Amino acid sequence: MKRALILIILMGLLTLSTAQRVMAAMSTSLDTTRIEELTGAKGTFNSREGVFKVSEPRSDLAVTVAGVKLTPSMGLTSWAAFKKTGEQTVVMGDMVLLEDQVNPVMSAALDNGLDVTALHNHFLWDSPKVMFMHIGGMGDEAKLAEGVGKVFAKIKETSGGKGEVPIADINPATTTLDPRKIEAILGVKGGVSDGVYKVTVGRTTAMHGASVGGTMGVNTWAAFAGSDDRSVVDGDFVMLEPELQPVLKALRGHGIDIVAIHQHMAGEQPRMLFLHYWGLGGTEDLARGLRAALDRTASMNAAQR
Repeated sequence: MKRALILIILMGLLTLSTAQRVMAAMSTSLDTTRIEELTGAKGTFNSREGVFKVSEPRSDLAVTVAGVKLTPSMGLTSWAAFKKTGEQTVVMGDMVLLEDQVNPVMSAALDNGLDVTALHNHFLWDSPKVMFMHIGGMGDEAKLAEGVGKVFAKIKETSGGKGEVPIADINPATTTLDPRKIEAILGVKGGVSDGVYKVTVGRTTAMHGASVGGTMGVNTWAAFAGSDDRSVVDGDFVMLEPELQPVLKALRGHGIDIVAIHQHMAGEQPRMLFLHYWGLGGTEDLARGLRAALDRTASMNAAQR
């Protein structure tokens, strides 16, 4: 009788253990079929790493690097990789883009719950110029996959020269814009040199035990040229890591293009990220876009102290 009772208890424990293992496996498994449906791309599963990766080769591009013809296998493939972590999913990816595709595709990512974490080149001497936009995110698996699908769709929609290229005939030598309008919006005074009105807002970090600030390149700056009605602004934006996504959304929301996202230093504390931008439009509209982005950071607090 006692042996039978022990056997019953052991069987119960084994059944419970099996059920727990099944539940654990279910909670850490990816719905790969659904991911393929939502992204519109085929993928492969790496069982060792628990990662499902979908890919979109840019076979539509005819790119050469210093005369060498590139194929998708040589780095011209957009991809996104999904991994389960607890009840949530992590996604990371890299998008292969021509210059006119960068900002429409970036907006598609930002508008659909994905982070944009870097924008840069992988080659020199490439023709046409290819840019690479890295994305990431964490959350609901289906929503992340749907966001990646929107990004892939925007890449296809803007391929073949259907993207955005801002063109304007502006010569800084004939600048007539009123700097006071920019100062009133940004709350920061600047200076004029060679027809360009430039404002700078410094920040502070530390490297090698020393404090480094605006004069050593830890700054946001904006250079305006043109007229009040039609001007260009280009510049550099410095941010803490948590500020990057809000700043990107603010700039893109005001029609300002992002041309690079990267770091300028290594080992600084706190870590600072930089983005470079380019905008065309009315001077006050551009200034409002920059102010909206600055307000997503601690830069203005530092500038006004």
